[in-house]
Amino acid sequence: MNRDIKDITIKGLNVWYGPVHAVKGIDLKIPAGSITTILGANGAGKSSTLKAIAGGLNYTGTIMVGEESINDLPVYKRVRNGIVLCPEGRGIFYQMTVKENLLAGAYTTKNTNLDLIFDIFPFIKDRLNQIAGTLSGGEQQMLAIARALMASPKYLMLDEPSLGLAPIIIQKIVDVIKKINESLKITVILVEQNTSVALSIAHYGYVFENGKVALSGKASELAGNPIIQEKYLGGVRK
Repeated sequence: MNRDIKDITIKGLNVWYGPVHAVKGIDLKIPAGSITTILGANGAGKSSTLKAIAGGLNYTGTIMVGEESINDLPVYKRVRNGIVLCPEGRGIFYQMTVKENLLAGAYTTKNTNLDLIFDIFPFIKDRLNQIAGTLSGGEQQMLAIARALMASPKYLMLDEPSLGLAPIIIQKIVDVIKKINESLKITVILVEQNTSVALSIAHYGYVFENGKVALSGKASELAGNPIIQEKYLGGVRK
């Protein structure tokens, strides 16, 4: 994988859905090599921000990788430049085999490095010919992440990877995210409603409220913030 990773800087990002102003002029910086989490309630603008970075919806403002704007790049060129989104709800092709799903993730690249996928997700090696829709929920989520890795990302955006999963499976997902970041040197942008999980592995964090950035800082500092503890972690710790 190309390790020429730079910071992502977002300035004045706005997203509208008809009359609904979902993202309201936010500024973000995603440090190269980090796990940066975006937290907040439903409708706060988290997923819309990821989709804007991926190029999947119209927006105003500027998104830059290093010193270069990517505003004019369509989705497929952003993927070729290493910006890959693993969407909420997994988005796998349920009627296709596991291998077909993986190969679909590599459509913008010549990479078919299945050995890398087997190293991170050992169960996949024995499931290549299995229909993806017959996998468990946790296995489907891991397949979705594996498919995203097939595109050789420099920046991997994960939208609610723990949603609906049992705690033991969530821990496996957490371990995978840490390995992707630490071993593969991939910058991770993590949207999560499971605040404690997100802050336990992130380096930096942003908290969205009503389409705006309400708080930001190092993840360790956010975890100790009384506002975060009260609103997202079940009360202030004594």
